[in-house]
Amino acid sequence: MLFANLNYPSIRTLIEDVVVILPLGAIEQHGPHMAVSTDTDIVAHLAGAAEASLPDRILLCPALPYGSSHHHLSFGGTISINPALYTQVIVDMVGSLLQNGFRRIVLLNGHGGNITPVKQALAVLSADFEQANAVNIALVTYWEMAGKPFAGEAPMESPALSHACEYETSMMLHLFPEKVWMEKAARAERPPSNGYIPWEDDEPYRGVTLFKQTAYISSNGSSGEPQKATAEKGAHLIGKATEALVTFLQAFAGWEIGGRL
Repeated sequence: MLFANLNYPSIRTLIEDVVVILPLGAIEQHGPHMAVSTDTDIVAHLAGAAEASLPDRILLCPALPYGSSHHHLSFGGTISINPALYTQVIVDMVGSLLQNGFRRIVLLNGHGGNITPVKQALAVLSADFEQANAVNIALVTYWEMAGKPFAGEAPMESPALSHACEYETSMMLHLFPEKVWMEKAARAERPPSNGYIPWEDDEPYRGVTLFKQTAYISSNGSSGEPQKATAEKGAHLIGKATEALVTFLQAFAGWEIGGRL
């Protein structure tokens, strides 16, 4: 069911039974070879596929197309909400869903820069709104949920999903090939490895974070190995992500609603 296509009396009859999905995307540069809508396009597709698989259990909100992407601004082609404001945007949007009475809410995320401010929003909601502790609100980042298919498992040739990489480029070649220009796809120049900071997807996270604007760590705005992307790989990834998401949503729909012990 699509939230935007219903009237408010119909929506009010659904609050006890449905899982509400709010897709979170971004409009930001994705190297010289992909459209700036990439993150929103992919996450909106996955949300729509989940709703089509579970039409009686899912109420799908329109995607929020703008994300927290200030680290990409220097390349141009990016429309961003700063992290502190993005946290408040999520607090207000989830607060609206709580005011509606919904009890199972999934924030389906498609952009890495959204993760920290959304987690902060969940912390704010938990601290400031008693109602938020009495319902289930989950942040789901699709590539983290899907696991190994997005972490180097064949047929992928690079170690993990990053940004405008083999993974994202493959998915866009499968879903929206008209938004990909493979003749412009190339591995960016990156800083040399220091053994601690994952400038590139070939360094494991070791508990050390050093934040830099994308222009300081990528010569063309991309990362990973976008030149290795294919539509066939993209179909594989989309299938695995959809399967993992639908499996989670089926489970989440049956979770006991939170409450005091």
